Amino acid sequence: MAYYNKSPQNNGDGKNAEDRALDTFANMMIEKIESLGSKDGWQKPWFTEGTLSWPKNLSGREYNGMNALLLTMLCEKKGYELPVFCTFNRAVGLNYQTDKQGNKKQMTDANGEPLPKVCINKGEKSFPVMLTSFTIVHKETKEKIPYDDYKRMSAEEQKEYNVYPKLNVYQVFNVAQTNLKEARPELYAKLEAENKPEKALVKEGDMYSFPAVDRMFKEQRWICPINIEHQDNAFYSISRNQITIPEKSQFKDGESWYGTAFHEMVHSTGAEDQLNRLKPQSGFGSDEYAREELVAELGSALVCQKYGMTKNLKEDSAAYLKSWLGSLKETPSFIKTTLMDVKKATSILTQRIDEVSLEMKEQQSEDVAASVSEENKDAKDMKQSASSNDNEQTEVEEEKVARSAFRR
Repeated sequence: MAYYNKSPQNNGDGKNAEDRALDTFANMMIEKIESLGSKDGWQKPWFTEGTLSWPKNLSGREYNGMNALLLTMLCEKKGYELPVFCTFNRAVGLNYQTDKQGNKKQMTDANGEPLPKVCINKGEKSFPVMLTSFTIVHKETKEKIPYDDYKRMSAEEQKEYNVYPKLNVYQVFNVAQTNLKEARPELYAKLEAENKPEKALVKEGDMYSFPAVDRMFKEQRWICPINIEHQDNAFYSISRNQITIPEKSQFKDGESWYGTAFHEMVHSTGAEDQLNRLKPQSGFGSDEYAREELVAELGSALVCQKYGMTKNLKEDSAAYLKSWLGSLKETPSFIKTTLMDVKKATSILTQRIDEVSLEMKEQQSEDVAASVSEENKDAKDMKQSASSNDNEQTEVEEEKVARSAFRR
């Protein structure tokens, strides 16, 4: 094993780290879109079902929509079984522990023996991820505050600060590109246990059900009305700001129905009062329309992947594939704005779904607790009743004895 040289090479192409990352992203997207096609049409799913969980870093923090999408594609392409990634420094950091004085000491086992060193395998190449950092500065005092403190402020308080975003490019490696499995088998086993694919759907006969989404639809808790009707088209109306989708029974399974619903829900995030992405004047067949279809396709595929579902390319979206490929090949920066929109849209979807899912779990816990409490109460009542019966029986027996004694 040898350590990877973390110093970035100067390619002499005049491009900065962001430009090179965008080239990498564009090439990956081109390869993925072309792989969806076949002589029988565009029938392949965006991602293979049930093979991967949501990409995370070594600390368990999930990557955002844009990075998650590309890292999932990378895992499928390279055959990585665990969607867990780390930077060079994070991998090397596993070899040391730091005391209160900031001094580093090599990690040891329970017997005080040095642990094998974790390293990046020789010859492995990193993959770029983009993370945005924010500098928050008070408009008058010029005082800087942490972004987390800023997020906790009220809207009025936030107006007193300027926010300066900065896009940073980091190079990451999958854990399969390290010797982690051999050097830290316990940690690797823990990562395997924590990153098993989970399916949010529940089997109901020949159909699937997604309880959290079903409740969201039933209680109309999405950002716009969702009408479920017995008809053949699924669409989002910009002018009326509402979604219309066919009934679930009209689909071969619930999985494809939810994928279709997510596609239209991504469209609806572009409304003026949300992300303001949609342009009403952009008609069918225009470049803007084609781009919006790509956002909806990638967004819905990513949401499906997060919850363990398969998303096939929507039939009427396939017509735009050549347009997407052309834009990606001619203007790699096209992928940056597109993926940023995918990130924002999927964030709205997953946050809403997770909120409802959490509510349902909490309600289920309360119901279980209430049921246990009721069972305990019933048991207590039965015990008291039995005790009362015993007392009554004792009194009867005592009275019989007294009467017998009196007769004597």
